[in-house]
Amino acid sequence: MKIVVILAHPSEKSFNHAIADTVVKTLRENNHEVLFHDLYKEKFDPMLRREEAAKNAWIGPVIEKHCKELTASNGLVIIHPNWWGQPPAILKGWIDRVFRAGVAYEFREGDKGEGIPLGLLKGKTALVFNTSNTPDEREQKVFGDPLETIWKNCIFGLCGMTRYHRKTFNVILTSTPEQRKEWLQETEKIVIEYF
Repeated sequence: MKIVVILAHPSEKSFNHAIADTVVKTLRENNHEVLFHDLYKEKFDPMLRREEAAKNAWIGPVIEKHCKELTASNGLVIIHPNWWGQPPAILKGWIDRVFRAGVAYEFREGDKGEGIPLGLLKGKTALVFNTSNTPDEREQKVFGDPLETIWKNCIFGLCGMTRYHRKTFNVILTSTPEQRKEWLQETEKIVIEYF
């Protein structure tokens, strides 16, 4: 299978990078083709410009490449930290620019955008690995886990990706090397289970 892997963390020494390394290594060991992008390292421009927003607008070679990879893929893995209950801005910009009308979704004929879009992505499996410094209980009780809503309902569910799993590793700040090793083993198991 062809799997797109997207990493959004600015520090190469982050646990997010360790997760991404594990994901890519596991996929390749299981004979998958990996299309890997480290958005910060590639200096991905997250700014969606007005001229680019329309369905048939000219999008440039970088966005065109990402769109083609997404539509050709059999699945997607995204790795990012939880910042203020959201993905980093660079990843939000990647979604804005790549999960485009005509690429990831479209509306039925006659629907001007007020209805529910039809998902276009052939890849039906999406994994998201998050890191956080908020304990699970507080995340659920106080914040209501906004990342779950964003990924499952607002993005993947509307684009046809029906097989979804998200795993959050926390609390990163106080985790031990042993705990992180266990988390990477868990990451490997999840990737194998879904791909």
